[in-house]
Amino acid sequence: MQSMIPGALDGVRILDLSRILAGPSATQLLGDLGADVVKVEKPGEGDDTRKWGPPYVVGKDGRDTDESAYYLSANRNKRSIAIDIATEDGRALLHRLLARADVLVENYKVGGLARHGLDYPSLRQRYPGLVYCSVTGFGQTGPYARRAGYDFLIQGMGGIMSLTGETDGTPMKVGVGIADVMTGMYAAVGILAALRHRDATGEGQQIDISLLDSQIAWLVNAGTNYLASAEVPKRLANGHPNIVPYQVFETADGPMILAVGNDGQFRRFCEIAGIEAVARDERYGTNIARVRHREAVCEAVQAALRTRPRQYWLQSL
Repeated sequence: MQSMIPGALDGVRILDLSRILAGPSATQLLGDLGADVVKVEKPGEGDDTRKWGPPYVVGKDGRDTDESAYYLSANRNKRSIAIDIATEDGRALLHRLLARADVLVENYKVGGLARHGLDYPSLRQRYPGLVYCSVTGFGQTGPYARRAGYDFLIQGMGGIMSLTGETDGTPMKVGVGIADVMTGMYAAVGILAALRHRDATGEGQQIDISLLDSQIAWLVNAGTNYLASAEVPKRLANGHPNIVPYQVFETADGPMILAVGNDGQFRRFCEIAGIEAVARDERYGTNIARVRHREAVCEAVQAALRTRPRQYWLQSL
């Protein structure tokens, strides 16, 4: 159910032809901001994620419905309609909706909608103000363009798995579909920018956004660390490549996160922990020095934290 309070995007109509997670995450966010999102699903099947369970929503009769928790995680604030775009009647109905739409979001394989005259070059003449967002695994051009892309695959290709996991363990994916979700975030930002351009000029745009591009973009400091140093980043488990100490440590009765963001914080921590000599040691006094002597400083911090229970440290710090 949509909120009765008008949002920032009140009056914006979005046709959502996407499925799974990346595209639906983008349109869900726009719906949260007040846009009217109409989700177009395939008759008899619907979005693939409707079947990605259990768990499913339980109906009043105590039975599972056709809405999985996964599906609901990316499809709130939307209305849904089933349209078979492979038929002439289905395409005619879609064009009736397009006549009132501001945005179309799709994640078909490259060329998939062109067969039905629903690609951007075909639509831009008829709907010059339409913002058309295409979400793919690898973009509209290039050697991988026609390949399908899934979050797990992209996490592996895009580098985040090489940074995630124990130092001596295997590469590890993030526990949620973060490559899809971040692609959805970038798509939403691109759509908002394109709407701003449309409002100023009357011209729509096509947004070409891919999972791989997005994944590489949100490597953030790990990516620029490589570009600056030419050194391939290593897995540091819960550690941080540029800040020490900044990880999980064991206390007397359980683990605790200690995140020290600057040298002043490190000195204050050492005072509270009773290890002032560590802060005065030239090997540990600055963050640059602590990164270079990561193992030794973490051993000193770990030894101090093990002397008292977690609640003591949480209160003291």
